[in-house]
Amino acid sequence: MSVSIQSVSRFFGVQAALKEVSLDVPDSQVLGLLGPNGAGKSTLMRLVTGYLPPSSGTVLVCGLNVEEEPIETKRRVGYLPEHNPVHLDMYVREYLDYVARLHGLSDRSDRVHEIIAKVGLDPEAHKLIGQLSKGYRQRVGLAQALIHEPDVLILDEPTSGLDPIQLVGIRELIREVGKKRTVILSTHIMQEVEAMCERVVLINQGELVADGDLASFSNQTGGLEAAFHSLSTSA
Repeated sequence: MSVSIQSVSRFFGVQAALKEVSLDVPDSQVLGLLGPNGAGKSTLMRLVTGYLPPSSGTVLVCGLNVEEEPIETKRRVGYLPEHNPVHLDMYVREYLDYVARLHGLSDRSDRVHEIIAKVGLDPEAHKLIGQLSKGYRQRVGLAQALIHEPDVLILDEPTSGLDPIQLVGIRELIREVGKKRTVILSTHIMQEVEAMCERVVLINQGELVADGDLASFSNQTGGLEAAFHSLSTSA
């Protein structure tokens, strides 16, 4: 398993953001975490990346315990947070070279060139990041998350705020990436899961309430839409 989450809870003070969550994600799968705002999606992703420790339970990435081997697990993970933390005053190539240097890559120049081509940044690579549209900034964020060729890619609301044309490009890119590595993405928009994911996990109030591939939801009365609507009305 690329990611194994075993009976994990996370508390902030007395409030439980996650309650005894267990989830296994195999290699080369695009999994969507779907739920209303505040359901616990971002907290779960931060536990996988090692950004937050669990209050109880265990998180494994590629068989490694995130708490016990934090540096090695971070090498295996690429992360794009919901609020893309790119440096707006840096040029695209400059920023990606900086990220490659942080990862200790020896072939930085070649890798920057490759990742720019892979995510479709060639037309904008000479610009300051602050001059880019939101769609291209998201591509820069994906490039930094992928530049060290991680086994697991974590994407928190990767399509939030994009226009319809930008959505198409980012969706295609995420589906392509998912052919070779595990991708876990979160969203509160049902259509995004249907467009990009093979498997859907519904999360609400810190608990996993449903888990299956898209076909399994289609066979249920009302399908994924009905399942998601029940979460939204109970949140």
